[in-house]
Amino acid sequence: MNLSLGLAFLAGLASFLSPCVFSLVPAYVSYLSGQSIAAMKNNQDSAKKLETFTHGIAFVLGFSLVFISLGLTASAIGGVLYFLRDYLAKIGGIVVVIFGLHLTGIIRIPFLEYDVRVQSQRPGGRTYISSFLMGIFFSAGWSPCVGPVLSAILTMAIQGDSLADGTKLLSAYSAGLAIPFLIAALGIGWVTKILQRYSKLTHYIEIIMGVILIIVGIMLFFGVLETLNQYGFFVDLGL
Repeated sequence: MNLSLGLAFLAGLASFLSPCVFSLVPAYVSYLSGQSIAAMKNNQDSAKKLETFTHGIAFVLGFSLVFISLGLTASAIGGVLYFLRDYLAKIGGIVVVIFGLHLTGIIRIPFLEYDVRVQSQRPGGRTYISSFLMGIFFSAGWSPCVGPVLSAILTMAIQGDSLADGTKLLSAYSAGLAIPFLIAALGIGWVTKILQRYSKLTHYIEIIMGVILIIVGIMLFFGVLETLNQYGFFVDLGL
């Protein structure tokens, strides 16, 4: 489980760095702050930064609620279909490998090229509830974009022994996605600079994540990941 939680956290980070998420981070943080991006970069008001950060917390709680609910659902399905667990693992492994091939660019899956993300508009009456709802809309709108990575984590959740396993996995995934968002909320200026300077690197990060998904998919198919978790292989190595 320690291995799976680590992978889930890294998957969240990879989702944040995916081109379609990372490119619009400034716009989303602008929404949370109630200011333009230019105004945010020039504003050094600590109180305003704290307000943006607290709205960021509401935002990440919104998408975390959705992702953790998906984890619970996946675990519940795995529990109901426990006798089909081995078959589900093999099917899930194949799907994860296909998604990995998509991320590497070896094959392209058209419906994964689209998203229905909510476009940030200047808020009239921005509240913590609206920021929370924006997080929910984010999780729904970006599902095709983060779908390959998220599907791998949900597949591992199906293999869990309890509902708690699914909750832990998707909590780790949400944390990996949430922490960079909260950091961006505090320092939008340098995030914008990084975006401008290293935006091309996100493509290579996506390819690397695709390769990792292919490996994870193969491990799921042959039951290697479950065996490593069961015997604490990586824990014994101090990892």
